[in-house]
Order: sequence, then structure tokens, then C-alpha cells
Amino acid sequence: MRQLQDILYKISIQTVVGNTDISVASLEIDSRHVKQGSCFIAIKGVSNDGHLYISTAIASGASAVVCEELPTEIAAHVTYIKTNDAAKAAGIMCHAFHGNLTNKLKLVGVTGTNGKTTVATLLFNLCRDMGMSVGLISTVNNRINDQTLASTHTTPDVVTLNHLLHQMADAGCTHVFMEVSSHAIDQQRISGLQFTGAVFTNITHDHLDYHKTFDEYRRVKKLFFDQLSTSSFAITNEDDKNGNYMLQNTAAKKFTYSLKHVADYKGKIIDNSIMGLHMLINEQEVMFRLIGEFNAYNLLAVYGTALSLGMDKLEILRVMSNLNGAEGRFDWTVSPQEGVIGIVDYAHTPDALMNVLTTIKKLQKGYEQVITVVGCGGDRDKSKRKVMGTTAAMFSNKAILTSDNPRSENPAAILQEMKAEMAMDLLKKVATVEDRKEAIRMAVMLAKKDDIILVAGKGHEKYQEIKGVKFPFDDKEVLLEAFKELDK
Repeated sequence: MRQLQDILYKISIQTVVGNTDISVASLEIDSRHVKQGSCFIAIKGVSNDGHLYISTAIASGASAVVCEELPTEIAAHVTYIKTNDAAKAAGIMCHAFHGNLTNKLKLVGVTGTNGKTTVATLLFNLCRDMGMSVGLISTVNNRINDQTLASTHTTPDVVTLNHLLHQMADAGCTHVFMEVSSHAIDQQRISGLQFTGAVFTNITHDHLDYHKTFDEYRRVKKLFFDQLSTSSFAITNEDDKNGNYMLQNTAAKKFTYSLKHVADYKGKIIDNSIMGLHMLINEQEVMFRLIGEFNAYNLLAVYGTALSLGMDKLEILRVMSNLNGAEGRFDWTVSPQEGVIGIVDYAHTPDALMNVLTTIKKLQKGYEQVITVVGCGGDRDKSKRKVMGTTAAMFSNKAILTSDNPRSENPAAILQEMKAEMAMDLLKKVATVEDRKEAIRMAVMLAKKDDIILVAGKGHEKYQEIKGVKFPFDDKEVLLEAFKELDK
């Protein structure tokens, strides 16, 4: 329980109707979760407006309402707070309700189009292997030390997020690493939180169904760094053309990492093979289990972050050398008899797909063929579909276009869009198989000894969403089953 007046002090208040000297049992942004004594915060979302549910929340026992528009009917027993930004108020209030925990925790946010999950997960595993108590908030899962909790969003809603941080503090966590999505920044889900550090990985074509333009997507990412304090640190990818743009207006201490330019954390790839990366990091030679140039960047980001958090340089590198990547990120296996390499990766943007296929190209000895299985999600940015299809065909010997999560769309129509405007020489390398399981099985049947199969787009996901229903589906599990059939 908290006093309402104690959790309002940092928000912009326009009007107060009623008494703020009351106890609040919980803060809710979903009227279905309201209980006796809750404070309901009415947020205008992308597809829903919380103001429509104020009466429902009051009927369920809400004793206070925070909103941008006061309802026409005012209940005498309810306190109303009018603000100009309910989403921002929700973040500040939730943070205060849970005791402003990020003033005590070392919270590090990782943002960018690709690499967020891997960087955050590696940082979590690094700290765990160093014996620290630590939390993780990521696309794949949320973790509190050795406890794993399900994850539904890259960055949870503001109520869930602050509740998670409370659980982590109660478990003794000293550090928390979290992915920060552009949606979360734009929707003020991280409002009120105090970040010890922020990491930028890269920015490429993604989420334009939401942000509409790349410039807007980039601007939203930058807001994360603009809001950092002078006591924070900010680390950026010097080799991304928008890397320094992210830090233009930040008050935080600035650091850079790079494979190509002078930087605070400088890396050089000595060797890149299926066995891992052999690198120089700030002139220190290290072997890593992770594969590919994109992971070299992820490792540099992790190294720089760990140093900024005050960890010992040699101990960081020693522990990092034994770390594995996140589930569904260049997750590889080998067919025992035929020696076919299967790789499952979350790559669901044109740039991420090209990065993975470029990495595979560098692993080839010269004679193996690359077979790519890939699709595009329904009800998402349609402009990247033909780019994804062309990228798969261009960088593979054979490309099998298939369903991803078609959601409410017709899978066949998505596949047609992926092939739209594709050059004839590329079309000759392309097959379309609507059933994702059959597409993976086809790739395995086409593969010969030492060939490489990439199954891209879903990575860690354990489902396939079709017409509003999530059916169990695991790319890696399906791939392994097909390998068993191949080896019989």
C-alpha cells in the first residue's frame, strides 16, 4: 500500500478532484486487473483507449483514476487526477510505488534493431558466472538469478516491468540488464526508471508499420539516450552510421566500440569459424564460442559495458570466452551422419538476414550449398517483404519461402509479396512452401553432406500464430526431427 500523494509528486498534474491523502493498493493500466483500492491509469494506446474503461475500473473497486480527460460523470468516492500524459505518469508512479528501485539497482538498457537479446543475455550470464545476483528482461525470457519467467514482450508494460524490478530487488539482485524496444520508448514504458547505462547496437529497417518512417524510428531510439543523467554511461557502435547520432544530446559519459575505427573498445577479428571467434580486444587476444562478425560487435558491447560497470578487464575476458549466445541466435547443430549444419536464427529484418547469411558465407569452405528457409510475419511492416525474399535468394544457393507468423493475413499472399519484383535469375533458386514444417523438411531433403541450412525469422519462439491462435512450433525441434529422418 502507498499513499496516493506520495506517488504523484513527480508527475505533471493539471486538475485534482477529490482527496489525494488516500491509500492505494495497486496501480493498474488494465481495467480487468483492478481490485478494491486500486488506482486506474487510463492510457490512450495504439489500438485502445483506457478512458473507455474508467467506469469499469470504478465498478471493480478503483479508488483513484489518473486520466487525460475527466469523465462527464464524477463518482463522489473516487479521486481523479488529470494529467497531460497518462503514459508518462504511469511510469513515474509505478517506479515510485515500488520504492524507486532503480536508484539502488544498476539498471542497463540495450537498444537497437539487432543484437539486443544477445547483448543483454551475455551480460546477464557474465555477471552470473562472476557470482553476482542479477536480473534479465528480454525477448526470450525474464530471469531472476536461476529462476526463469515467461516473456511476452521485448520490454514489458509499465506495471509488469516495475513489478519485475521489485521481484529482482527482493531476490537481492544488484544488476539488471534489459532490452529496450522502440515501442517501449515511444509508449513511455521506461518512464521514471533511472538507468546506470545504455547500449546502442545498430539501427536498420524495422517496425515501420508502427513508426511509419525510418527518421521517426531513429528519433525514438535516440530519446532513450537523451533522457540519461550525468551519472550514467552510454555506449555506442562507432561503425553504425547512426551510432554517434544517438549520443548527440545525451548528458551521460560517452564510450564507443568498433571493429573498423578508433574507439574506446577496439576489436579485430583474427579468425572466424564454426568453432568460434578468435579476436583481439584492446590488444588482448581471446577465443570466444560465438560465431560471426555481428557477434564480434555484440561481444565488444558487452566488454565495454562490463568495464563501465567497474569489473576487472582480464576477468571479464576470461569469463566471456566461455559464454554461449542467446537461444535462437545463430543456434547451430550438425546432423550426425550426413554432417549437414543447421542454424536457427531470429533474423526477421533484411539487414539481420543479410548479416547471418554473410557470416555463413565466411564459414564456407567453398563447395557447400546454403539453403535458407525464411518467411515474413503477417500484420507487420509489408515494405520489407520483397527485400527479405530477394536477400534470401541472393545470398543462398536455394531459398525456400514459407510462413512465419501469418497472424490474420493470408500466408500465400505474403509469399507472393516476398517474390514480387524478384529478378528471374533469383526466382530460379526459390521455392514456396506454405507449411513451415514441410519447408524445413524440404531443406533437409535437399541438403547434401556439409551443406548449411539456415532457418530464419522465429529463433527462440515456440509457437506459430495463425488467425489469432498460437500453435506449438519450434524451428529447432522441427529441424532436429528432420535430421533424424535424414540419418536413418
